[in-house]
Amino acid sequence: MKRRNFLKLAGAAALPFIARRGLTADYPTRPVQVIVGQAAGSSSDITARLLTQPVAQQLKQQFIVEVKPGATGNIATEAVVHAAPDGYTLLLVNSQNTINEALIPNLPFDFVGDIEPIVGIDRVPLVMEVNPSFPAKTVPEFIAYAKAHPGKINMASAGVGGPQHVAGELFKYMAGVDLVHVPYHGSTPALVDLMAGQVQVMFDVTPSSLPHIKAGKLWPLGVTTPRPLDVLPGVPPIAQFLPGYEAFGWIGFGAPKGTPAEIVATLNKAFNAALADANVKARLADLGGIEMEPNTPAEFAKFIAADTDKWRKVVQFAHLKPE
Repeated sequence: MKRRNFLKLAGAAALPFIARRGLTADYPTRPVQVIVGQAAGSSSDITARLLTQPVAQQLKQQFIVEVKPGATGNIATEAVVHAAPDGYTLLLVNSQNTINEALIPNLPFDFVGDIEPIVGIDRVPLVMEVNPSFPAKTVPEFIAYAKAHPGKINMASAGVGGPQHVAGELFKYMAGVDLVHVPYHGSTPALVDLMAGQVQVMFDVTPSSLPHIKAGKLWPLGVTTPRPLDVLPGVPPIAQFLPGYEAFGWIGFGAPKGTPAEIVATLNKAFNAALADANVKARLADLGGIEMEPNTPAEFAKFIAADTDKWRKVVQFAHLKPE
């Protein structure tokens, strides 16, 4: 009798493990939702759709991208933090998440502690751009004009605390100019107003800006990387005029903390395979993205930690505060 009871109890204890193993082995068995905290048509949205298509083909399941802009990406992040850690809700993570950690006190979550890193995708340069009618056509001309007209130039951003915002604030600090920050809910509406002349300058990521630059609707003054970009020949680095200036965004994917390691590994393998696809590589290059080397969740976690530390130093150095 005792032996029979022991076997019954042992079998009952094993059931959750067996069920869990079955769920992770068959993953995914239904559509996966990928939440993006930036506006439709933004760099994050474009990259999410580009990468999830080949991953969906590999895993033979739909990956549905949903944009939830607002609060500099924190609405989307909080939604994923509170989602079930079962691999069916993912977050498009980016540099805005680490900047928020450094810039905004008392967030309702701990990004580093509450999001499980899956994979890093690419680094995203920014370009300083103006409306073609703006009188300055180079970075030195812009600085001279801004100093002659303090507080008269409106600087658009995709939202408080985003890479566009801090790149602009760092420029203001290093160049010693007074620009009026005008935050938008994403790059798309900011670019619309920039092209319409409602604002005069923006530091934006290359994926959302390149089409407008190539169409002649925006004029590029400089790039935020230490070296020129192949996709913007003839456009100099801002660091050529402000030594030490550098800023870039990045994009990756994460999941709620506690998502089974087997599922994270499955997703990591699928996204790394998608990055190796020649068509994906070419598209990322066209968008101005700098592809990351294949990376593990642990390696991506180290990258996130280092980026968070970097932006804390920038926030302190430039005396940035949330608005």
